[in-house]
Amino acid sequence: MIDSHCHLDYEPLLSDLKNVIERSKKVGIKKILTICTTFESFLKIKDIVNEDDIIFGTYGIHPHEVKNYKVNSVLIKKEIIQNNKIIGVGETGLDFYYNHSEKKDQIKSFEEHIVAAIELEIPLIVHSRNAELETFEILNKYEKENLKILMHCYTGSKKFAEKLFSLDAYFSASGIITFKNTIELQKTFQNIPLDRLLIETDSPYLAPVPFRGKKNEPSFVKYTANKLADLKDISLNELINITSNNFNRLFSL
Repeated sequence: MIDSHCHLDYEPLLSDLKNVIERSKKVGIKKILTICTTFESFLKIKDIVNEDDIIFGTYGIHPHEVKNYKVNSVLIKKEIIQNNKIIGVGETGLDFYYNHSEKKDQIKSFEEHIVAAIELEIPLIVHSRNAELETFEILNKYEKENLKILMHCYTGSKKFAEKLFSLDAYFSASGIITFKNTIELQKTFQNIPLDRLLIETDSPYLAPVPFRGKKNEPSFVKYTANKLADLKDISLNELINITSNNFNRLFSL
């Protein structure tokens, strides 16, 4: 299995990192991608990726945080090219649910991340909440640029997903698909092609059933994998092989 999105620099994961990694390996996790949200986050991630061969990282500024930074593609590229274990741009995108940063600033930051991802030829990890129209309009502007798109913790509509198919986007399922009240989201994932699916924890957040409400960690991705296998009506082993191959193809590993 591969946890395609977590935050190992956040507590309680960071202070228990050795055990978190050990538990991950015990359940069969082969790779963990720890995601950057701020520059301070990245300083920790640069050390974390050296803790074990299975850990990789990204660089980016979360849409909540862009009010605190001057985001530009040159800086993003500079940080990423210095470390071959930094394999993605983000997380970036638009969050018009909380609006912790001004919409115009989120949009500008998103576009700077997109430019960096295109020029580096590595995947863009996209966060989108209450911004389906704007997210698609921006991504669609770059449809001819071979942009590699990963919609992280996808909770969007079936219609939004279908529009993103035209951009060859990948979709990552989180523990949210295990919740009883997410029937529409489960149906959406049933509609997404197998060769476009990944799994993630977004830990320490969004722990899947049976740990809902508790602190999440990468080893819990097995519960999301099991639920997704049920939704796709395939065996767990097949689901794990497919999502792992998808990750490795997307990130050229």
